[in-house]
Parts: sequence; C-alpha cells; structure tokens
Amino acid sequence: MNSFSAIDWQKKIYLNGFWGKTPKVKIDIQKLEEAARQVMSPKAFAYIAGGAGTESTMRANREAFEKYKIIPRMLKNVGERDTRIELFGQTLPAPFLLSPIGVLEMAHAEADVAVGRAAAQLGVPYIFSNQASRPMEEVAEAMGGAPRWFQLYWSKSNELVASFVHRAERCGCKAIVVTLDTTMLGWRTRDLDIAYLPFLEGKGIAQYTSDPVFKKLMDEPATGEKAKREISWQAILGLVSMVNRYPGNGFFKKLRSGLPVRAVQQFTSIYSNPCTTWGDLKFLREQTKLPIILKGILHPDDARKALDFGMDGILVSNHGGRQVDGSISTFEALPAIVETVNEKIPILLDSGVRGGADIFKALALGARAVCIGRPYVYGLALAGEEGVYEVLRNFMTDFELTMGLAGCKNVSEITRETIQ
Repeated sequence: MNSFSAIDWQKKIYLNGFWGKTPKVKIDIQKLEEAARQVMSPKAFAYIAGGAGTESTMRANREAFEKYKIIPRMLKNVGERDTRIELFGQTLPAPFLLSPIGVLEMAHAEADVAVGRAAAQLGVPYIFSNQASRPMEEVAEAMGGAPRWFQLYWSKSNELVASFVHRAERCGCKAIVVTLDTTMLGWRTRDLDIAYLPFLEGKGIAQYTSDPVFKKLMDEPATGEKAKREISWQAILGLVSMVNRYPGNGFFKKLRSGLPVRAVQQFTSIYSNPCTTWGDLKFLREQTKLPIILKGILHPDDARKALDFGMDGILVSNHGGRQVDGSISTFEALPAIVETVNEKIPILLDSGVRGGADIFKALALGARAVCIGRPYVYGLALAGEEGVYEVLRNFMTDFELTMGLAGCKNVSEITRETIQ
C-alpha cells in the first residue's frame, strides 16, 4: 500500500483551495514550464528547456507517447493501490527516479541539496549529476539514508573516472549511471544564440573542484584555445563568477591563486571523451561492484552489447532531446530494446515524461521505471525544495490515479494488454 496516498494529496489540494491557498507550483506541465520561465534568467531557462537543432527530438519524445492509448477496465476493485516497485534490491514508492540535471544553481541557490532533500522526503531515488552545483558528499549528507545513484560522464582521465565512482560508493550511491550520449555537446541552438555555456563561469563543476584527482590534474597544462582577447565587462563578470564558485574563503585570495581559472580550463579540457568505446566498460567494472546502468541506449544492438559486456541495466534515453536533432524518441525505441533484453536486466526510460499516463504507458511497454527531468527543475526554480516536493507528489498522484482508473491495483498488472 502506498504511504503517499493519491487521494489524500488530491484532497489536500482541493481543501487548500477552499481556504484560498493554491499550489506553489502549477500542476499543468505547460503552465509549470511557463511559470518557471518567468522567474528564471533567460540564460538559465535556455539551458534547462532547450534542445538540439530544431528541437525535433524534443517534440518526437512527446508525440510518441500520444500514439498509444490506455484501455481502462472496469469493476476491478482498485480500492487499495500499490505503486511500489523493486529495483536493484531496493523497494521504491513509485516507478520513477529523478534524472541527473546539471547546473541547478541556475534555477535555485540551494540547487542539488534542495532536490536531494525533497527526493528524500518521498523515498524517490535521486541520480546525482556529474555536472552538479554542489559536491555529492554535501547532497548525500542532506539526504540521510534515502536512495541515490550517481551519473558518470567519461572523462579523458580514467583516474578521475575512478575517483568519482569511489566517492559515489562512499556517499551511499546504489548504482552508477554512465551517460553514453554526451561525449561531445550537441548543437544546442538556444544556448548558441546567446553564446552562453555556464561551465565557463565555473558553474556546474562542483564534483570536479571537490575531487582530489581533479585538483592534482589542475597542476597540468590544459589543452585548448589560448588566444588573447580584449577585456570586457562580460568577461570580468564571468571571472567574478568563477572565483565566487571555487571552494574556499577570500575572494582576492582565490583570485590571486589562479585556481578558479585553472579549474575551468582543466574542466573544459577533459570533461568528456569522444574516444570512449565499449572496451572501456571493463575498466569501470573493475572499479566497482555497484550496478552499472548505461544511459543513452536507443538501438537494440547496443542493448545486446550491454548484455554482452555484463551491464546491470539500461536507461533508454536521448538526453531529453539535447544531443541529436532528429533522433528517434525513447518511447519509439523502447519495444525493440525490451524484446532484445528479454527481462535479463531492468530497462528504464527518460525523455519526454510529463505525467502519470506517460509513466503507465512506459511500464506497459516493458520499462521497469522512468526518470523525470525538466519538470522538477521548474518546481525548484519556483519554490526550492518545496517546489520539487510538490512536483514529485503530483507525479506520484497522477500515476496512482491513472493506474487505478485503468483497472490496475498494482504495477504488476500494468501489462502490454492495457494499451493499444
């Protein structure tokens, strides 16, 4: 039985409305996004909301869910509903997790810590971002014993890869999610139009500046452009941001040390590695006994390779449409991958999930759980921890009501026959 009752949450919203109190975050997803746009800076909103190229992949992610329809069944006794699932030895209250999203300081000052606290209240696993605004240790401490995973970008330094993984283990992360589709940044037109990349201001690199291996790497020369440029106010503001975000006290002390600038230079030099291959997964397997989930799988042959290389799970993902314009949607890719994997390892799905019906349909096609991304960031921007909490409760409630009204009393009853 779900301890976070959908009926109770729904009733609370209506009763609060009777007394003149409306939700802090919009429940309609489109209105939620628009409300967040109003409070976020144009640069922040472009970075979070935008996608690659013409953003056709983002549209495809949504349109694919609309092609399937739920077939509700009647008189099925759904008075008691159970949304719990088992995943890698843990019992989760609902079949979803929080996707890793970087640079959350652009949405709210408490960033990853606020998200972690909200997720912990509900027992929803939070996948820590490799590009976080707060070190994983700080977020883990805020979450107590609540479930969390860690997302890994494969750096040009295997020593740094190993350090991140070992830190994640010590932080109590229960799985490593390797993002495969971001060995280079996609052509993100919204960011390019305003010529803005937050990492150049020292944002979103807290996992690096808190890492002993990265600090050692900062002593080595970074590769990349070294051309001299004219000083501008924009550059000065960027430098101030770098210094303020670098760990430690004393603005001028940090400025004179040169460490903030070296950190950004070294990060941009090594953060991703387009030469990564399937063979590199052996190195990762040697570093940890935690389950390894491959994020970014869209082709059944790659799913088959994930099995061949001993991986523990697959996350069907196109990075929310941020990497390849014109890509297949994740929901379209799901059936062939489910058929290939044949229940040997769990399959998760992200990109375009915007409500309970989407979660239901993904489970009906064979996903074990889904990951939610942008909506919780919009909640964060609007109301911090409380905003994230409300967005998550809304998703949990929407899913539970959809499940019950479709005639299913638990997740195991959501089968291929429940949609067409």
